[in-house]
Amino acid sequence: MKVVFVGPSLPDAESFAGEEVFVCPPAVQGDVLAAVRRGASVIGLIDGGFEYTAPVWHKEILYALSQNVAVLGAASMGALRAAECQLFGMIGIGRIFNEYQTGVTVDDSDVALLHGPIDYGYKSLTVPLVNVRATLDKLESENKLAPAMRVRLEESASQIFFKERTWQSIIAGCDTASVVPPRKLLSLLVSNAVDQKRADALALLEAVRAITGSTFDREISWRMNETYVSSK
Repeated sequence: MKVVFVGPSLPDAESFAGEEVFVCPPAVQGDVLAAVRRGASVIGLIDGGFEYTAPVWHKEILYALSQNVAVLGAASMGALRAAECQLFGMIGIGRIFNEYQTGVTVDDSDVALLHGPIDYGYKSLTVPLVNVRATLDKLESENKLAPAMRVRLEESASQIFFKERTWQSIIAGCDTASVVPPRKLLSLLVSNAVDQKRADALALLEAVRAITGSTFDREISWRMNETYVSSK
């Protein structure tokens, strides 16, 4: 059984998952463990709860890996956990994972955004910093944005709380009116916006679908220890 935990990074995940992959809402603490106990052989972690609920526990991921379950992570909470657990065999997918792995991205909140509920398709209300950087990279590489302007926009974006970070607030925070009209800059950013979280989530789904029964057979060089709970 293959299970993928996903939400705002790829609201239409079921359209790409195929019949063999069970699509579940963003994971919270205990969900990965429960998936293993239900018989999951492949687990893809994309999105996870973190603010109003306990996030996915590292040790439940380690438990899954100790049971020779393939665990992949990308895009959001999955990219974070993959960077933290890759030494034990978790597989990271995509640019965002690579940025956490190499230290280009450090803050957990760089993948966070404000979004609507599942009933409204997790509609994005703000822009995650990882998407801002990917967009600015694209514009700079295509010579549509001067390096100095790119730096000002990225610095502005990085100083805004994730629940308030929009393209409008980013532009307002760096006072670019003397260089380029705000409306023109906003149009440029919006029309060239890169949804890196979505791209990485799609790559994870493709990787999950490609795993066969013999793909992930491997020797485990570490031992899983039980968590000691005091009775006091």
